[in-house]
Amino acid sequence: MPSPRNRPKPLSDSEINQIAAEIAAGRPPMVWFTSAAVGVPEGRSGKVLSLGDPSDGDFLQVKPTGSKDVLAFSPVEVTLVKPVRPAKPAPATAPTGATPGPGAATSGPASGAAGSGAHGPGPARPAPAPAGRAPANTVAPTPTPREETPVTQPTTAPKPAAPAATAEPKPRPAKAPARKAKTPEVTITLNGTAEGEWTVDVVSGKKRTVRGLAISTTAISQAAKILHPEVEEVVTGILEAVRRDQQAKVAQLQAELEQARKLLTELGD
Repeated sequence: MPSPRNRPKPLSDSEINQIAAEIAAGRPPMVWFTSAAVGVPEGRSGKVLSLGDPSDGDFLQVKPTGSKDVLAFSPVEVTLVKPVRPAKPAPATAPTGATPGPGAATSGPASGAAGSGAHGPGPARPAPAPAGRAPANTVAPTPTPREETPVTQPTTAPKPAAPAATAEPKPRPAKAPARKAKTPEVTITLNGTAEGEWTVDVVSGKKRTVRGLAISTTAISQAAKILHPEVEEVVTGILEAVRRDQQAKVAQLQAELEQARKLLTELGD
């Protein structure tokens, strides 16, 4: 849970009005979930499809990206500001100079074991004396120094630098179960009076959508038969009580009417 200092700010009234205007124009706005969102990871995006009654608290109907469900969220769980993703680290570059490996050849004089064909003719040797004759005293020629052929050192490509050690990925926390979409509750209330007047009230969620709608007694009787035998029994009992009261009232009115006619007849004579 974020600390009080880092707790995300709820959407302002102007931002909610902006969201309502874009929905009315047929352009569901994109929002991003904050750290206060329950059941959805922080930074994930979604689209606001509709707005409910602000008194419900979670009145923003949002469809998260990649999900088929439409969930309800409060203004503190979403934001219109796209979160900034951390920049990726730059790859390590190879060093400008590299020392040759141990197998590279080094410059230096050629081995003396190389043959004369490789470095030119060697010093002249005296011809062998004929058999049975002593060799004459000859002065050995001064050997000329051999010209050393420099051996060029082959250039070796620098070894690629070892990749920079990367931090081991941290285990991801288990995702919270997705929040189920709220289904609004509907309450239908029938009101009857002793005079046989019937009205109906309908409450959807926390909002009263129908108030005091007049319903005929015939419609009430038919609806009671369709709903359930127990409902029919209760409604039928109420209708019978109303019928008896109305019959008694009619009888009383007829008696008063008869008395008034009698009086009127006596006054006429």
